[in-house]
Amino acid sequence: MADEQSPGPWRSYKERVASLATRIVDGQRPIRILNCLKWGPGVREAFFASRCRELPQVERESYDALPLGFDPRHKIQEFRDIADDVVRELGARDAIGNILLQTAEEYALAVEMLTARGSARFYELSRRLYGSAKDPVAGGDRPVRDYAIEMYRLLTNLDEDELGPKPVRDIPASTVVTVLNERLSQFFGDGTVRVMLDDGIVADAAAGSDYVKVREGALFSEQDIAVLEVHEGWVHVATSLNGQRQPVARWLAKGPPRTASAQEGLAALLEVLTLSSHPNRARRLNDRVLAVDKAEDGASFLDVFEWFRTEGYDADQCFWNTQRVFRGGLLEGSGPFTKGIVYTRGIVENYEFLRHAIASGRADLVRWLFAGKVHLDDVAVLAGRAHEGVVAAPQYVPEMFRDLKGLAIWLGISTFWGQVTTGSRPPTSWQDVGTAQNPSLRLERRQGS
Repeated sequence: MADEQSPGPWRSYKERVASLATRIVDGQRPIRILNCLKWGPGVREAFFASRCRELPQVERESYDALPLGFDPRHKIQEFRDIADDVVRELGARDAIGNILLQTAEEYALAVEMLTARGSARFYELSRRLYGSAKDPVAGGDRPVRDYAIEMYRLLTNLDEDELGPKPVRDIPASTVVTVLNERLSQFFGDGTVRVMLDDGIVADAAAGSDYVKVREGALFSEQDIAVLEVHEGWVHVATSLNGQRQPVARWLAKGPPRTASAQEGLAALLEVLTLSSHPNRARRLNDRVLAVDKAEDGASFLDVFEWFRTEGYDADQCFWNTQRVFRGGLLEGSGPFTKGIVYTRGIVENYEFLRHAIASGRADLVRWLFAGKVHLDDVAVLAGRAHEGVVAAPQYVPEMFRDLKGLAIWLGISTFWGQVTTGSRPPTSWQDVGTAQNPSLRLERRQGS
């Protein structure tokens, strides 16, 4: 551990960490990545006026007209200075210092990425920050796209109409606000989290530091409400609040790009573990990965828009889904915004983390996923410094992560069954199920057997 070099009173290790973390949190405050990538309200109208045949009119000049809200050169230098001070005050080999160093460097890269909106350089920096569909999933050598393609094939074979009653979207946003306020009050305590209407968001809902916004005018099903409660409330808001409660590890209140996969993957996985998710919901998340992959391989905005249309999305959904991939990037292809890969990647990596933690007798690590906006590589470091008071245990943790008995047996059986069935031939009765009505299903099973 490095000795304090600056003049003045002696400062403890925790004081130095807290001071550096506060500088990071304060420094990132004006950086709003998604807000800086927004398209003007007339872009959609012009695109549909062209009968969806012309690329949206979004050029570098369009982004230049959208102010960042800060001086990018000064902001980059600010984070470089913080990174230098981390090394000087904590040492180059300190584990907590390494997390702070990576976080400061990422925010500097994020600012640089925003200054490159509408250029090939934007994609290069996006890939460094969020990854690529071509990158291997942590702990293996298979790229994210391979998992996404396998998931696509699985979900394409599932007919939601045959799996149960079709959810009806007839619940107005105002009612959703009331219901979610009641449910999240039970989880967090009265008045801790606010749920409110908002007419300025594109998504149906979005989480903030201590609130959830619901899009005014949208309609929801009971299943949608369950997803929002788990995804936005139990994960995104909970990790924000737990991070804000950190007296020393204050950087955990905010999520730099390096934490996106862990956060979104945990939220999506929790949807599955609570049986809140459903095939169409899983498809929407997984299709974002495939759309990024196509754009990285040269597909244009028009190509990806048409692909979403062949997948059964309505015209508005096609536009907004495609806009997610191309905002900030190159509409002609080969330069997308790659954040969309974090969902499938995050699900796989969180599942593997949980499985290995429990199988190796380190179930104590699991709750630290909720300590704040964490990267999976940081979890063991954070848990290991708790006894010193550097990191505080999370207050808001879903029940299944507090009492791990049910999760442990679920993971154990799924792992065991995966080992038993890998490379084996399915029972004859399985091969025959449904093949009379679906010959293509028979063909796929023969090829895979």
